[in-house]
Amino acid sequence: MSADRTALPAHHDRDRYKWVVLSNTTLGVLMATIDLSIMLIALPDIFVGIHIDPLHPGNSFYLLWMILSFMVVSSVLVVSLGRLGDMFGRVRMYNLGFAVYTAFSLFLSVTWMSGRGAALWLVLMRIGQGVGAAFLIANSSAILTDAFPEHQRGMALGINQVAGISGSFIGLVLGGILAPVQWRLIFLVSVPIGLFGTVWAYRKLREVPRRAHARIDWLGNVTFALGLIGVMVGITYGIQPYGGHTMGWTSPVVDALLAGGAALLAAFAVIETRVPDPMFRLSLFRIRAFTAGSLSTLLASIGRGGLMFMLIIWLQGIWLPEHGYSFARTPLWAGIYMLPLTAGFLLAGPMSGVLSDRFGSRPFASGGMLAAAASFGLLELLPVNFPYPLFALLLLMNGLAMGAFAAPNRAGVMNSLPPQHRGVGSGMNSTFQNAAQVLSIGIFFTLMIVGLSSSLPQTLTAGLVRQGVSPAVAARVAHLPPVSVLFAAFLGYSPMKHLLGPAALAALPASRRAVVTGRQFFPALITGPFRNGLHEAFLFATVACLVAAGASWLRGGKFVYREGGAARDAGEHAARPGVPAGAAVPAAGVPAPALATRQADPGGSPAVQGPSGGG
Repeated sequence: MSADRTALPAHHDRDRYKWVVLSNTTLGVLMATIDLSIMLIALPDIFVGIHIDPLHPGNSFYLLWMILSFMVVSSVLVVSLGRLGDMFGRVRMYNLGFAVYTAFSLFLSVTWMSGRGAALWLVLMRIGQGVGAAFLIANSSAILTDAFPEHQRGMALGINQVAGISGSFIGLVLGGILAPVQWRLIFLVSVPIGLFGTVWAYRKLREVPRRAHARIDWLGNVTFALGLIGVMVGITYGIQPYGGHTMGWTSPVVDALLAGGAALLAAFAVIETRVPDPMFRLSLFRIRAFTAGSLSTLLASIGRGGLMFMLIIWLQGIWLPEHGYSFARTPLWAGIYMLPLTAGFLLAGPMSGVLSDRFGSRPFASGGMLAAAASFGLLELLPVNFPYPLFALLLLMNGLAMGAFAAPNRAGVMNSLPPQHRGVGSGMNSTFQNAAQVLSIGIFFTLMIVGLSSSLPQTLTAGLVRQGVSPAVAARVAHLPPVSVLFAAFLGYSPMKHLLGPAALAALPASRRAVVTGRQFFPALITGPFRNGLHEAFLFATVACLVAAGASWLRGGKFVYREGGAARDAGEHAARPGVPAGAAVPAAGVPAPALATRQADPGGSPAVQGPSGGG
């Protein structure tokens, strides 16, 4: 059955169709989020394969943008593509995303160049891959919400959301397995999956009829894209050294990017209030359930987004070498040792989604954030050289907490939206999530670098001099930007071998050289300074999750938008007290308005409200 069919299946076939939708959209989101992280673990093999040193100062651009280009472009485009889905068909936009994603995955795997040319090609193809991912992410939640009845949306969105979150951790292990065999496999593996998913989507997914078309908000799209790019690029380069500073927050370029991006986003907000068909539906923020859910998404992503990097650096730079793993093997084993986090997501997500269908989103989303804050606090209490069973238990706790939050929160957001705005609403929520992850990375790295800068230079100098390194060389290494130390550990390189260089190592006796480059020396030196930075990072994550819990609680009781007739713009209608959900409310010359229902909070009385009412 073709994808341009404009009607859902008959009632007797609807039950089977919704599972097709769930299976396909979950495959698409899982594939996109696996590729978001699969490159992290594979970066050492990629750079070896294309013959480039990523830690050379002139190559930092390629290192950062191979990691962040996918995330930045998907963050920028997801609202626009959700809006296009509302206008021209969500299934059409989703299917196109599958095809685009598959094509750029193939282009990534056939890189024929080497050096900086190959690195630039990979960055550009990752941008194209991010465009395809944005099509998928922007429209999958809206397609699911269209296909599932309200009493099953939490479960469906929970499975989809948890697949997306867990995919970022599955990618770590998959990258560690495939990249040592052949780095191109990390991209090539998506091609057959993408081809299957594309054909399946074009044959089986069906459009919900759209009642009206609107014009594209070109000015809003351009100002939003340029503003968000400016802010995220500024954050990215803020963690890079500038001049004699360990970070770039005082760089005129960074300041200009942040200020210019903020100004464009402010202009975008003004534009959206004045154009007839805005890209970013500001009127949706009148729905309290949508506003509270989006705000808690933003705060939860800020608390969680940099967590992966901190845990990977903790494992690869300190814990795994101290427990007998060579630096070259640490990327794969870091992904394996973090699997309890993924298990927590997989266990809690669908279950909390099902329960939220019955009891509403608020208790599970808010409770999940409180549990996440507790897990961050407990992780902060661990010694740097921790017993793994306790670490795994806390990772499982964090995964359970985040899974308990993610599914009900997304279901609460999508349930609150009028059908004609589900694409743009889903895109807005995804933008908050993706942009917050970039912001979180900048915040976490900044806190870590500040913590390292306070004591790392003195620790490195004293440790190297004790092993016979000349004071001049030791001072030079100790005053290298701390981000170089973090990236060396993150990439699975031998940090001291890279930081000292061949000449300084050759000047040492063989026994001293073995000590300096061995598995114990670097972890022992960095443990104290790293602990300082880790304390600040976990404290920030704890506070962010506590604030997210408060924001989530503000959504109120269960809120489900129901349409009794032809709906108009969000915020234009309010159901009349006492009118049952789904009933048409006639008005002179106006189609029956959309209705929304709220279940009573415990101890409260039922109420019926329209989309402009409190959430």
